[in-house]
Amino acid sequence: MKFSYGQPGDEHRFLGQDDLFPSSGLLNFLLQYGQDGLDALDSNPDDQLQELLEQLIEAGLIERDEGGNLRLTPRMVQGLQHKALLEIFRDLRPGIKDGHAVTAPGRTGERTDGTRAYQFGDPVSEIDIAETIRQALRRPRIEPAPGEATAGIDLQESDFVLHNVEGVSDCATVLLLDLSGSMARYGRHIAAKRIALGMKALVARRFPMDTVDVIGFASIAEPIPDKDLALIMPRPITTRQYEIRVRVPLDQANRTHPHFTNLHHGLQMARLTLARRGAANKQIFIITDGEPTAHLTQSKEGVGQTLNLIYPPDPSSTQATLQEALRCQQLGIRMSTFALIEEYHSMDWVGFVEQFTRLTRGVAYYCAAGDLSGTIMESYLTGKKRRQSLG
Repeated sequence: MKFSYGQPGDEHRFLGQDDLFPSSGLLNFLLQYGQDGLDALDSNPDDQLQELLEQLIEAGLIERDEGGNLRLTPRMVQGLQHKALLEIFRDLRPGIKDGHAVTAPGRTGERTDGTRAYQFGDPVSEIDIAETIRQALRRPRIEPAPGEATAGIDLQESDFVLHNVEGVSDCATVLLLDLSGSMARYGRHIAAKRIALGMKALVARRFPMDTVDVIGFASIAEPIPDKDLALIMPRPITTRQYEIRVRVPLDQANRTHPHFTNLHHGLQMARLTLARRGAANKQIFIITDGEPTAHLTQSKEGVGQTLNLIYPPDPSSTQATLQEALRCQQLGIRMSTFALIEEYHSMDWVGFVEQFTRLTRGVAYYCAAGDLSGTIMESYLTGKKRRQSLG
């Protein structure tokens, strides 16, 4: 085997991980335009673009499906998650720890100040040796009889003390992504997708006991598989009418407007998803930029549900959403709302967020799309020892 060495910058240098993955510009393009952007690259006659696509196919980052259309491979999805995680952590404040802290001392996690008495079943790796020996030496000693050997340190069970450690608990999270038409503005959908990708990577690497399920909601809610997450897009706006009242069976939702905000359906799906998870802690993160403009009702025939699209927003959608949120809260599910507020001229919907937060005893964060990644990841990593409602 032969090796050749050269100065940094030589053409023979070793290729790093970043050299073997698409540029940030291409990744941002895919996040911004989704599957339509990928299809546009495929149909572009430019020779350099076609050469780039062939290189990506050879590298196993994209592939063609049975119909000849381009799609991302699992390797590309993992790479996108990794890139998103790195970008998010660059935005985090120094000192944010990667754990879910609880108030009671635990048996795992990072050490904290102080010690406590040993209890049966505690891990011996956390024994404070120095303090344990001091405890034994403080206890009155029985002097040996004349002619007997001097006894060493007499350790008893009551002498053993352990370091206090930060309790760490598993957590099941559902991330509800607003995919209504307005999310296409101000790069909101890009920030939301980057968060989802980054959380997927973080959980897989650092918290294997945790789970993150992603559900997108617009006129209806649907789970988003990992393979589709990077290319998912807000629903197109199909009407500009000022007043809309539509009722259709839920199984016929594809026949009407797709771009409304049905948080009610999203919460329903999140509750059912978390019911299948066995984690000690369960929570829902909601990323949205507006109040509900859709909800579900039981059909008159008693079979199935009816989709109601209503604009301007109607109290019936608000009431249905709040009832479902209360049902989640009563099951012990913690609620966190991340409200995107770039449009200061239309802030009436913030009143809904405050009402939602008070009812569920959750927390609300108001931020722009550019601040979303740091805000939501810090909430996930640090947890909340004490949650209180607004107002």
